[in-house]
Amino acid sequence: MTLRDGSTVLLQMGTKAKKAMIKKSKKGSSKLSVPGHKKAAADFLPLEGGPGHELPEQEPPKNTGTVLYIGRIPHGFYENEMEGFFKQFGAVKRLRIARNKKTGKSKHFGFIEFESPEVAKIVAECMHNHLLFEHILQVHVVPPEHVHPKLWKGVNRLYKPLDRVQIERKRQNKERTLEKQKKLVEGIGKRDQKRRKRIEAAGIDYECPEIVGISRPASKKIRFDEE
Repeated sequence: MTLRDGSTVLLQMGTKAKKAMIKKSKKGSSKLSVPGHKKAAADFLPLEGGPGHELPEQEPPKNTGTVLYIGRIPHGFYENEMEGFFKQFGAVKRLRIARNKKTGKSKHFGFIEFESPEVAKIVAECMHNHLLFEHILQVHVVPPEHVHPKLWKGVNRLYKPLDRVQIERKRQNKERTLEKQKKLVEGIGKRDQKRRKRIEAAGIDYECPEIVGISRPASKKIRFDEE
């Protein structure tokens, strides 16, 4: 028997089934109902991925990342030096080196962004594991979905380290209440007693000067409540 797709199927049918087919064909029916003909036709269809079926070729994902992570940055290789070095590959859009908020020193890693993703890929391939001032650079392309939205916040702002001396001077010279002043003097006295005991335990004959705390008198101003 020949199916619609041209494949031939041999079916073992009983006498009653053959007679039923002959009667239907005599009546002029255009379609023959063959039990299990769909299953038989499916057995002759080529499997997916087989010799008679070719899967469409999947294109590799396109590189759209323009941001590079640069790790193990050596001392002295800062923003100006980094921009001048990487300009030989292509136009640099912006760059940033992670720095300590208190001291302003480099944390030895940063990020750089190029205008073209092709240039970023070439830089990552050429500069990864590159020896620079006894440091082996680690350069990787950061996918666009992994770039933090606040990565370039304040990138053009010049970093000015905090004046720790001025901050400490203000902290020491600030006005204190009577309770805070008393607590400060007590702490100094306790540390002085511990120091005296360590000197005596070391066998050193030394007479430590007495520490006199300055206690401010309470204010003599009387505040009257307004009626």
